[in-house]
Amino acid sequence: MQKIQSQGVHHITLVGADRQTSIDFWEGVLGMPFVFEQPNLDDAAQSHLYFDPGDGRLITIFTAEDRTADRRRTPTEPGCVHHIAFNLSRANWLSAQARLEARGIAVTVRDRGFMDSIYFKDPLGLTIELASYKFEPPFGRTHAEVLHHAHKIRVEQGDAAIATEHVALAIDRMGEERGMSLSTDRAPKNPFKG
Repeated sequence: MQKIQSQGVHHITLVGADRQTSIDFWEGVLGMPFVFEQPNLDDAAQSHLYFDPGDGRLITIFTAEDRTADRRRTPTEPGCVHHIAFNLSRANWLSAQARLEARGIAVTVRDRGFMDSIYFKDPLGLTIELASYKFEPPFGRTHAEVLHHAHKIRVEQGDAAIATEHVALAIDRMGEERGMSLSTDRAPKNPFKG
C-alpha cells in the first residue's frame, strides 16, 4: 500500500448563486481574471465559471440563475469549509482593508505572528481570508519549509504559537544548512568591538 503524493492544489470549486454575483465578487472585488466558462459537465442546468487566483491554479464556481446570494454564514459543521485564504503581497494587503470597507464590506484584521490576515464574508456568507506573510523564504525555499522549521523551534522553546523570532531563527538555520562557506567558524561575530 502506498500513499498518493499531491503536488499542490489543482482547483477549488464552490457552489455559487447567479453568474453575475460570482463574476462581480471573484473578479470585481478580488481581481481574479475570469478565464473561462462552460456548462457544469455533471449538471447542464448550471454553469461552471473559472477564475485565476494569481498563481495559475483555479477557483471555480457552479452557478445557476435561479439561485440568489444569501449572506448568512455558510455551514461550519464537520466536513464543511470554514474559510478560504488567498495570498497577497504586502503592498496589496496594506490597501485591502480600505478597498473592502469602501464597498461597505465589514472586515476583521488579525496579527497571526508570522502573517497578517483580513477576514470578511463573500456574498454567499463564506469567510474569505486575505493573508500576507511577514517574511520571505530564503531563495529556492518555500514558506511551508520556513514554517516547518519555525514550528520545530517553537516546540523546542515551549511556545504556544509561531512568532516572528521563531521565523527569524528558522531562516537563520536554513541558511546554515546550505553549508556554502569556506569558514570553519560560522558563529555570530562582532566586528565593531573596541
